[in-house]
Amino acid sequence: MPKRITYHITKREDGGWNVKRPNAERASAIEETQREAINKAKDFLSDNPLGQIKIHSEDGRIRTEHTYGNDPKRTKG
Repeated sequence: MPKRITYHITKREDGGWNVKRPNAERASAIEETQREAINKAKDFLSDNPLGQIKIHSEDGRIRTEHTYGNDPKRTKG
């Protein structure tokens, strides 16, 4: 079974946005806007059967999560 790949979209101190895997030392991509960072993460996940993007607000809290592929958690909402 393939492993789910996760990317976090977080605000940078310089005003840009990171596209980063958990526990990674460096960002996979740096984009000017949050929308561009989300699209880049979607591009990275396009070849994977399982993926997740966690979008953080400017204060660092997770605002939204998008799960792609077969989500093993069958919860409503």
